Amino acid sequence: MKAIRVRLRQDMVNYKKPTSFQLKETYPLPPYSTVIGMVHNLCGYTRYQPMQVSVQGKYFSKVNDLYTRYEFKNAMKYEAARHQLQVGKYGVGQGVATAELLVDVELLLHIAPEDQSLVEEIYSAFVQPKEYPSLGRREDLATIDEVKVVNLFQKELERQIPAYKDYSAYIPYEMLQEDNEKVKLTHQRQGVAHPGTRYKLPKNYELVNFGSEKVPKIFRRWNKVEVVYGSATALAEETFMVDEDNLVAFMV
Repeated sequence: MKAIRVRLRQDMVNYKKPTSFQLKETYPLPPYSTVIGMVHNLCGYTRYQPMQVSVQGKYFSKVNDLYTRYEFKNAMKYEAARHQLQVGKYGVGQGVATAELLVDVELLLHIAPEDQSLVEEIYSAFVQPKEYPSLGRREDLATIDEVKVVNLFQKELERQIPAYKDYSAYIPYEMLQEDNEKVKLTHQRQGVAHPGTRYKLPKNYELVNFGSEKVPKIFRRWNKVEVVYGSATALAEETFMVDEDNLVAFMV
């Protein structure tokens, strides 16, 4: 299987957790849906192209930053004592909120489209993007250090492979289960089976109508993947997806 391997850097970025509001919290690495969205945006795809993704990386620190927050309610009329902005006859509240930002992010991505004929197209979109590439928010620009088409293949390791540059990764949870333990998390703690952070990350969605045919109410139903975030060593005598430069890819 062919894949596009991308190494990139970002200065300050927020990969927003969908359930955070007053403090706009961030995931430690971009979730799969964010990476897939970037690929679709760069390539100009208007319908979903199935693909597998591996996300690894690290960041230097976290900071909090202020941003302008707008709040409005459907059909709420403007009241001078209540709203800061007026849009037509409706009122909008304007205030200050806090966003959590990662500083000096480095990422290692493997992207393998199900339709292998798209590999060269995706590669070209990263090498010669039509607009500046961003990952996370619109303003979270990405500086691309490497784009390479690589071959991914299943390989039984003769010796263990440590994490690339001490990066952390999103590791599929089944790799850590006792009957199928393939990786060793670097930062072990006594009495803790899996010393990482467990997430259910969004990957893709389908549109579902929860209304009627005459009055449709269309919502996104997200398909989520259970992972553990941590720095891991791939163990010897276990089978992994590895690229031609002997880098492990935790494909989902």
